[in-house]
Order: sequence, then C-alpha cells, then structure tokens
Amino acid sequence: MVQYSYDEGGQMSSYFVLTFLSLFLFPVTASLVGGRKKHVDVPGCRCEPCVHHRQEIKKSNKRSITHPQVGAKFAFTAVGWAVFAFFAYKVATTKTETTMYDPYEILGIKRGVAENEIKRHYKRLSLQFHPDKVKLAINETMEMVSARFVEITKAYKSLTNEEIRKNWEEFGHPDGKQDFSMGLAIPRWVVEGKNNIYVLIFYGLLFGAGLPYLVGRWWFGSRQTTKDGVKTKTAEQFFKAVREDTGPAQMLAEIAKSWGREVNAQPTPQLKADVNLLREKIDVAIGNTEYREKVTDPVAERALVLLYAHLLRIPVKNQVLAAEQRLLLLHTPTLLTALLSMALSHSWLGPTLVALRLHGLLAQAILPEQDRLTLFPGVDKQIAEKARGDIPKLVRTLEAAGKPEVEVVRKVGERWGKVEIVDAGYKVIGEKVVTPSAIMQLVFKLRLAPPLGSRPAEKEETDVGKIKADLKYNEEIDEQFIAGRKDAEDLEPGVQGSGYAHAPYWPANRKPSWWAILADFRTGKVVVPPMRFTDVPYSDPSRRRNYRTYKMQIQAPPQVGMFAWRLLIVSDTFVGEDVGRDLPLKIEEPSQEQVADVKEDEISDPDEDTLAGQMAAMRGGKVKRKEDSEDESSDTDGDEEDDSSSDSDSD
Repeated sequence: MVQYSYDEGGQMSSYFVLTFLSLFLFPVTASLVGGRKKHVDVPGCRCEPCVHHRQEIKKSNKRSITHPQVGAKFAFTAVGWAVFAFFAYKVATTKTETTMYDPYEILGIKRGVAENEIKRHYKRLSLQFHPDKVKLAINETMEMVSARFVEITKAYKSLTNEEIRKNWEEFGHPDGKQDFSMGLAIPRWVVEGKNNIYVLIFYGLLFGAGLPYLVGRWWFGSRQTTKDGVKTKTAEQFFKAVREDTGPAQMLAEIAKSWGREVNAQPTPQLKADVNLLREKIDVAIGNTEYREKVTDPVAERALVLLYAHLLRIPVKNQVLAAEQRLLLLHTPTLLTALLSMALSHSWLGPTLVALRLHGLLAQAILPEQDRLTLFPGVDKQIAEKARGDIPKLVRTLEAAGKPEVEVVRKVGERWGKVEIVDAGYKVIGEKVVTPSAIMQLVFKLRLAPPLGSRPAEKEETDVGKIKADLKYNEEIDEQFIAGRKDAEDLEPGVQGSGYAHAPYWPANRKPSWWAILADFRTGKVVVPPMRFTDVPYSDPSRRRNYRTYKMQIQAPPQVGMFAWRLLIVSDTFVGEDVGRDLPLKIEEPSQEQVADVKEDEISDPDEDTLAGQMAAMRGGKVKRKEDSEDESSDTDGDEEDDSSSDSDSD
C-alpha cells in the first residue's frame, strides 16, 4: 500500500526550490558574465575635443558606489542567488533522518565482522542494555529501554538468523516487505480541506489573472510598436507627413511632434523660462521663426527647441533639459529610420536622401544650410567661404590666418571618412550579360582616403609576374565572395575598420556607417532600398586588397533596354562626403544559345526507335537509347511469339 508523507520540515521543498533556481540562475549568470563587453582599444579621432569627449563618456559609463548602473536583469539575478544561498545553507545544516535499516549501525560494529564476533558483541550489549540491568535515567521510561533492547535484538537476529537475514537482504527490513511511502515536497497544510479555498484563490489569481495579464501586455505592447522600433501612432503620423518634397526642417518638426508619444513626456511648466530663453537664442541665430510655426504642442515645442539648440551648438545649462536633449538625440536614429521607411514606401529619392543626411547633421551638430567646413573647431563662415569646401585648403587658410585651431583641424582631417569607390558593377553568376528579370549582384569596392591622411605612397609595380599573381588572387577572392552569403567581405587579419569618428557634440561614441543606394536621378526614384554597412578600411597601398568589397542582391527589370542608374554612398556621420558613380544597366535578350539550352533542358531527347529519334540521329542530334534489359525483354517476347506461331502451324 502506498502512503504519502508530506514535507513538514521543509527539506524536500528546499531541494525543489534549488533545482528550479539552478535552471534559471546558471544560464542567466553565464549570459551576464559572457555578455560583458571586453575592453577593445578602438581607434578614433585624435583631436583634443574628441579625446576629451571620449574620456567624459567613459567616466559617465564607469560604475561606482554612487553610480552603480545596475540593470533589472542583474538585480533579479542577485536576488535569485541570495535565495539560492539561503536554501543551500538550509539543506546543508538540516539533519537528515535516515530511513534505511542498518543492523551494523544499530549494533555499532563494522561491516564484514565474523559471526562469532557479532555474538560476543551482542552479549556485551545485552549485559549493558537489558531492561533488568539498566538503571532508569532522568526523563527515561521502561518502555524506552525495552524498545531499545528490542531494536538491538532484532539487529542481532538480522545478522545471525538465516530467515530474518534473508528478509533484510531482500526487502531492506528484518520484518519483511514494508509499506511504500512517497514523499511530497509540499507541507501538509496545502492539501488540508480547510485551506482548499485559499489554494484555489491563489491558482485562480495566478492562471486566471496573472497569466492573461502578462500575455495581454506582451501582445498589445508588440502591436503598439512597429518593426522600426517606433510607436504605431508615430508611424501613422510619419506616413501622413512625408511628401515627395519634404525637407530637413519638416522632418525635424515631425521628430519633435513624435517625442512626447515615444517616451510619454509631459509638459513642464517649471522649465518654461529656460525653454523660452533657448528659443530666443535660436530665433536670433536662424533669423526667422518659420522652423517652429507649425509646432504648437508644448512637449513638441520643447523637443524642437532642444534639437535646434544642438544643431546650433547652444549650451543647455539646465540639467533636466540637458538630460532630455541627450535622450532625444540618441533616439533620433530610430525615428529617422521610420521616416526613411515612409519615404521608401513611395520610392521617393528626395526625402530618402534627406532622412539619411540628417543622421550626419545631427552627429556633427550643424544646420542643413550651413557650410560643412564650419563643423571644424575655430572655423567661421568667412574662413569656410575662402576654403570652398576643401579641407587641405582650409588648413592652409588657417595657417595663413595664424589660427591656433589649425592643429585640431589637421588631426580631424587625418581620420576624416572620405570614401573612394574603387570599382562597381553588376554581376550575374555564370552569365556575361544581364537578361530580363535576372537575379544579379551589385558589387562595389570601397576604401577611406582621408584628405590629410598620412598613408604611404603607392608604388608603381614593375614585376609582371607579381601583377598577374595579384590579379588572379583578387579574382579568386571576388568569385568566392560573390558566391557566398555575406553582404560584406571579411576584413583581412590585422586590418581595422573605420573606428570612432570625429563627433564631439554627439552624446555617445560615434562609429560611422554608410548607406549604398541605387537610384534613378532622372525620375527621382529609388531603385533598390539602401543597404547599411560599416567598417570601411582606410587606404593602405601595401595591402594586396586595398579596399573592402560589398554586394547587394537585386533583380533586373523585366524589359529590355538601357537604364541610367547611379550608385550613391551616403555617410551617417561625415557631412558632405557623399560619393556616387553612374552605373548604367543594359538589359539584353537571351542569346540563341541560351534559348536553345533552355529548350533542351525543357524538352527530353526522343527515343531511338521512334520516327523523331531516327530523324534526330540523321541530323546528328541526341537520342535516348534503350536499356539492355529492355532489349533482352523484347527479344524474349519475340521468341515466345515465334514459338506460339509454330505451335499453331503444327496444329
């Protein structure tokens, strides 16, 4: 008969809790320890403002007693380990009552002792523990003494009596088979009838309210957020606002309008005076108020003021507004991605380029209509006009004017991300021409060539054998890359990417990225959605592959003709460094050989013994020959027919 025993002492439930906690704590702890970012010395701009800026970011991100930076995941894991330690201590210190019957332990002798020694030891115990020989101690009764002697006698017989010993060896007890007891890791009060109502209420709240709440929160939360990471209402706002002629000012206004919805920001009357002071400075700097005329919501107006204060590099002295400005700037890439999606849904080239270029304008804190050279330290409008957009000329102009900022500008120019398109073209695997609706690859090779970069001069190679070997090597690498699945070629060992860019006004370390866009500038349409990539290597002529290769898989148009497309590379950090190359695409009809190959693949060869097969054989074409087994079977059938005909003749 099975009997159930409940965990009155809480020991079994402790094992259950430890097992459950270990299933959760060990993988989470491994992810926390293994997920910690190792310190990597990433190269970056060496100008003084950028060096100071990176030090400030490192200092703000550094954990301390006053600034621990403990996340919710870490906090829950720490609490889990504390609970684990408590139950582990409880299990380790709780004395376990053994239920295994052991006559050797009862008699106090070692296993394997001879039977004669057991008898002698039992006689000594009888003289010591027999009820007639024992003097009762305090709090000891005769029943207790008798029970102890009975237990000793039973243990002695378990080792000396053959029948009792057999019961002990077979059933684990000298009295034979015992009742089977099953332990439950719950206390008795959980299953007692008087507590049923409370247990039912607990389960009802857990599965009837808690579980639906968590599922509903996840479901409705996911429905409120788009794949671009913005709220659904924000995406609807952007879809209605973006037009083919949308400019930077309109997009900045839409970002400001969405800010309150994105972070549930509320109006702050106590900060109105600081916001008004910033707005007055912005109005003076811009010279008009058109930028904010269509923004009337207090939260949106505050966000727009903070955006333009950043673009105009106006310091925000109020700490609350400065913290909000930082969060707003860090959220702008997500909002710009949503605006980009709205422009791409109509294939509009104009607003697409505006959304992409706003990334760089916000990173460098410069207005769209400003000269890009004014982003450099100590460069005003007059000096920028003299340089006419040329960084080397800007350095010479500053040197002539005796400006102390020339060294800072020179260091910025040494790491400036000016992209060079080494090569670009369309590739169709296994084909020399592009046919209608063909799947092709747009392959382009890029490198960074800073205007003031100190790179070794490219030497003209005179060894013909080495030139041919390098060409063959690069062709093999290109073929492997085109046939592979990656969109970007792996960097060679020892080659570093672009590192951190010059962005002293951006509230975080800025690693630059680029977009590759294939567009038709005559129609103003985007042909292929932009592909984002990063880690473009700096030019080094000493390498065999002084570039990095990227590819985009696209489908050719279904009609024959010439398409005047253009490849454009746009940076999200370096303002004014867009580069492009005309890539006209010629779609040709498939050649007669290709059509013939397709027809041969679609139409099987005729059989040899058919009229079509004989005609094809006479023309020298392919025919399908019969198998030997078929020939043998046909010969056998023919012999049987001859035999049957001869039999009929004899009849």
